[in-house]
Amino acid sequence: MAATLRVDGTELDRFMRLLTRSNDSLKGLRKVLGSATATGLGSGELDRACEEFQADLKYGAEQLGKQTEDLAKIIAASKDSYREVDKALEEAMKKAAAKGGRGGRRGSGGTA
Repeated sequence: MAATLRVDGTELDRFMRLLTRSNDSLKGLRKVLGSATATGLGSGELDRACEEFQADLKYGAEQLGKQTEDLAKIIAASKDSYREVDKALEEAMKKAAAKGGRGGRRGSGGTA
């Protein structure tokens, strides 16, 4: 069963780097949006629509950035947890092998 579970730490690292780059891009977008203005593009109605769109896009980018940061933290914690479990399993298997693979049986009296 243990042979079927495999966590690729390299892939998790690559995914975390991708999330970090994505978050950096979103931060750049928020910075640009913070200094951009929509006034003077046309009618007052068009200006208001552009301002609303800009505010919505900025809010969405901020929320995505927060969620991306949270996801990267969760993945890092998961990777560490997998590493700890893997190490504990390895140690348990070594101990079992050192006992001769008896599986912890106690004598032959009928009860285990």
